[in-house]
Amino acid sequence: MASGQTVPLERDQAHYLFGVMRLTEGSAVALFNGHDGEWQAEVTSAGKRGGELTCRSQSRPQAAPPDLWLLFAPIKKTRTDFIVEKAAEIGVARIQPVQTDFTNAERIRRDRLQAHAVEAAEQCGSTYVTEVNDLARLDRLLANWPAERQLMFCDEAFAEASYGTPDGAPRPLGDAPRGPWAVLIGPEGGFSEAERKRLHALPFAWPVQLGPRILRADTAAVAALTLWQLHLGDW
Repeated sequence: MASGQTVPLERDQAHYLFGVMRLTEGSAVALFNGHDGEWQAEVTSAGKRGGELTCRSQSRPQAAPPDLWLLFAPIKKTRTDFIVEKAAEIGVARIQPVQTDFTNAERIRRDRLQAHAVEAAEQCGSTYVTEVNDLARLDRLLANWPAERQLMFCDEAFAEASYGTPDGAPRPLGDAPRGPWAVLIGPEGGFSEAERKRLHALPFAWPVQLGPRILRADTAAVAALTLWQLHLGDW
């Protein structure tokens, strides 16, 4: 973006600004594209099916989220939407839906989930937009995992025992290094035993316990991201 640059509006955007928000020519609008910070813009053309904004001045520089990914197994539609919205609001760079052994959903609408991430950025005043990836198999992701990225693995089996599991014990995040991270949330049916054993054996994995109760997947995602932000993020 640059001062004087014009930005055309799509039909849905025009409807929201002019039909819902009742803006008119000359109205001020805060504008961002996820790359160039926030800009103050002016409505220079307003119509029912389109319009145009003109950039005037930059109001905030570009800010990047923590280098954090969220991996989760898709669940019911509205609850998957909730996870994407809250992850974008809490602050993650990338959302990666994963297919696990017990994942119920075999496909997602990436375009719809990406739209939810955009709406979340608008709602919380971000200058970046969280990227939503297509569904991928968890085993293939782990096979090609970048060595420098740590993985916070939320193991629901810890909620069933007071001293860990046969595969290992929780690792305190207070001892964790900063840098690139990812948070992994399991499906509604939990991880399979083979997945759990593999995850516990990975040198970059940090098994954690999310309290003494087994949480729903959408609750677990919010709790895990909050825990990570508290210890290692930008809060």
